[in-house]
Amino acid sequence: MIELKNVTVRYPNGVVGLDGVDLEIPDGQFVVVVGLSGAGKSTLIRTINGLVPVTSGTLTVDGMDVSGASKRELRAIRSKIGMIFQSFNLVKRTSVMNNVIMGQLHHIPGWRALLGAWTKEQKEKGYQALERVGIVEKTWTRASELSGGQQQRVAIARALAQDPSVMLADEPVASLDPPTAQMVMKDLQRINRELGITTLVNLHFLDLARAYGDRVIGMRDGKVVFDGTGAEADDAVFEKIYGRSLTADDTLSSNA
Repeated sequence: MIELKNVTVRYPNGVVGLDGVDLEIPDGQFVVVVGLSGAGKSTLIRTINGLVPVTSGTLTVDGMDVSGASKRELRAIRSKIGMIFQSFNLVKRTSVMNNVIMGQLHHIPGWRALLGAWTKEQKEKGYQALERVGIVEKTWTRASELSGGQQQRVAIARALAQDPSVMLADEPVASLDPPTAQMVMKDLQRINRELGITTLVNLHFLDLARAYGDRVIGMRDGKVVFDGTGAEADDAVFEKIYGRSLTADDTLSSNA
């Protein structure tokens, strides 16, 4: 379970990223977080794995206190939290396999990582992760030779290689074309359902939020203003979350 109790995040410049947020996310749930830029979506995701520190309140993941964790404790917490970024964050000059195995760096001696001297077991876990996202044929291809969609699937495989209990995805389809965005969302949904990994995905496209969110959380000005199912998140709800009328840019289908 992920639990936030009255969590506030105030950045050094005075901007409030989260404003007294209370949330409970049970094990295995697939959650989509929506809101305009600056609403607090990315802050929420990055607070869960300690990339953004909590100013006040308490945040726990699997019973571990993130809000008051030491650097050593944070490393242990992050080892069980996979993170997927909009910009993929791959090492472009090296192979897909090397990128995926880097997801296991919490458990790998530094010299092995430096030399790329992976064990048979580490490679096997890499193959399994790549099979999960249907891209095993690219195992020894340089990451720089992949399309954007393929790179994002490698990033998902890298997160899977950690054996995470939680998967966080920060705008994972924002830079992808509509068909590829659908494929990536289906990968994340399938992994969630087959492996029971608690998954939080930040999205801007409302049709994707409705289609894939077992639960949709709407954020505005650092506060949770909606918390319900994808089926309950109709246009009126999204207009409340966004504080404005919806536009064509708010749905993936309109951007096709």
